Formats: sequence, structure tokens, C-alpha cells
Amino acid sequence: MSSVQSFKADQSEGNREEWNRSEMESANQTRDEAATTTAHASKQEASGFLQQTGEQMMHMAQGAVDTVKNTLGFNDDKSN
Repeated sequence: MSSVQSFKADQSEGNREEWNRSEMESANQTRDEAATTTAHASKQEASGFLQQTGEQMMHMAQGAVDTVKNTLGFNDDKSN
């Protein structure tokens, strides 16, 4: 093998390694972005669930207060 052929082979190997490194970095970046997006979506879903649960608890508590007031005759209805 001549020195020119050897140089071209070394250069080709270097280009291949650079390309592999570039592809690996791109794949890692894509993976990281996907993980971030998934985490964000999960956080939003959990937040929505907690908000909905909190609202349901508030409605249940208000219903219990209204029931106790009606039972004891302390309802807010001033028409009686």
C-alpha cells in the first residue's frame, strides 16, 4: 500500500469515526429531549389529576356543610 493510499484509508477511518460520534451525540440529544417531553407531560397529567381531586373534595366538603346546616336548621335560605 502506498503512502497516499494509507493516508486516504486513515482519513476515511477518521471520517467514519467522526460521523459515528456525531450520530451518537444526535441520538443522545433526541433521547434526552424525549425524556424531558415525557416528564413534562407526566407532570401536567399529575397536576390535572390533583386539581380535579382537590375540586371534588371541596364540593364534597361543601355538600357536607350544607347537609349539617340543613339538619340543624341553619341553612342560608332567608325566605322562611
